[in-house]
Amino acid sequence: MTNPTSNAPRRTMLLTGASRGIGHATVIRFSSAGWRVLTCSRHPFPEECPWGAGPEDHVQVDLADHDDTQRAIEEIRERLEGDSLHALVNNAAISPKADGGGRLSSIDTDIDTWSHVFRVNFFAPIMMARGLLNELKAAKGSVVNVTSIAGSRVHPFAGAAYATSKAALAALTREMASDFGRFGIRVNAIAPGEIDTAILSPGTEKIVESQIPLRRLGTPDEVAKIIYVLCSETSSYVNGAEIHINGGQHV
Repeated sequence: MTNPTSNAPRRTMLLTGASRGIGHATVIRFSSAGWRVLTCSRHPFPEECPWGAGPEDHVQVDLADHDDTQRAIEEIRERLEGDSLHALVNNAAISPKADGGGRLSSIDTDIDTWSHVFRVNFFAPIMMARGLLNELKAAKGSVVNVTSIAGSRVHPFAGAAYATSKAALAALTREMASDFGRFGIRVNAIAPGEIDTAILSPGTEKIVESQIPLRRLGTPDEVAKIIYVLCSETSSYVNGAEIHINGGQHV
């Protein structure tokens, strides 16, 4: 029997911050489902990564640099070669630490650091979405912004600049859902809590024991699965939502 979807056009997703953790798991999830995945990060394409596209679908970019971000957007449009963009996942983020790895408070964070964090965590997502608006319109695509539990509460490890940039990104998600929705583009956010990645801070186990009802860390794939749902027809009427992925830590 012939597969009725075998002739359907291949869907394409663009992900920023693909080199590790949630981004890495998201690429694997979409690639396994047959999507073409374009990736962006500060680093060259990691040859050890398990997906097959390789450097031809990777764009190296410094998202803290507006000019370089705009250059990357133009390169992405060229690589799409007129094809639609079905999903944009704004995952890249930075969270600077104090000397010794401590938390940077609102008193300790210098203005240059505030600016650097917001350029990556807040301005890059809207630049990407606006720069690729026509490609997203053509697909009636989906945008997923990755916020954080730190955007809605003071976190013992996430610094003030990171936390406020994620709170701003959550507000931006609502604005984008309103503005982009008229073009058939859905914009949602996910807010991960304590996820088992290489960048966990010492002391996270205390949060797990005292604040998370499920009493365990989340996995990157558990986050990637929700991102996938938000980019699929399963969530075709979900727009402007922020989904908490934290084992109940927010309750």
